[in-house]
Amino acid sequence: MRQHPAQEAVNMFWELRTRAAKKQAAGGKADTGHRGAVTAGQHMQELEEVVIQEFISAGIPRECIRRKSGVELPGYYRPAKKWDVVVVFRGALVAAIEFKSQVGPSFGNNINNRTEEAIGSAADVWRAYEEGTFGGVRPWLGYFFVLEAAPKSMSPVALPSTVSPVEEIFKNTSYMDRYRILCQRLVRERLYDAACFMTTTPGSSEAAAVLHEPEPELSFANFAAAIAGRVVYMLGLPDAEPRDGQATFL
Repeated sequence: MRQHPAQEAVNMFWELRTRAAKKQAAGGKADTGHRGAVTAGQHMQELEEVVIQEFISAGIPRECIRRKSGVELPGYYRPAKKWDVVVVFRGALVAAIEFKSQVGPSFGNNINNRTEEAIGSAADVWRAYEEGTFGGVRPWLGYFFVLEAAPKSMSPVALPSTVSPVEEIFKNTSYMDRYRILCQRLVRERLYDAACFMTTTPGSSEAAAVLHEPEPELSFANFAAAIAGRVVYMLGLPDAEPRDGQATFL
């Protein structure tokens, strides 16, 4: 069986988290909710690289792809916001992608914040686009989410008491279901052009990490195809100086 393109990256996702947690423990610091594994900051870097390779394979030079620096996009409701991967080619914004993950044990702690952040970041870009901030080329936004598959993330969660009935789709859902619904609706409502949603459990010295894609619409293959389509579009545009009123990205 052919290995999933992101398999090695997911293995490294868990390895980097483990290294960071061990380093913090060795320093004598308590790691509440495995936060040290995240605040070390690099646990998603290999997955970012897998996505970057999709842009390169489609024809975008590596020097046009940014991480860590040069990734601030101007906004409408705020001056700017950092994205995880930004692609700029011929002075135009090819793509901006957010990478997020959630690992237990406290799956419910961040889901509302993650939802609000995902919606807000996209809304800010689209409103800025309407004002002409990004020039005549429509931005392309991607959202990539990795969730630990664990009993607490896969078991139904009680709904809060609300002033009117909760939408039927959220009833008897787990956190995994809710993240899937979020990613699906981010694309269907055109807040993002593509989203990838993966679930995973850590491996061992004998076995690789388990990787699962619960929804074909949110698969890595679908995400990669959307990237390829975007690159074809960008490469097909005339290689000319921007007209008056169009933005040029440095």
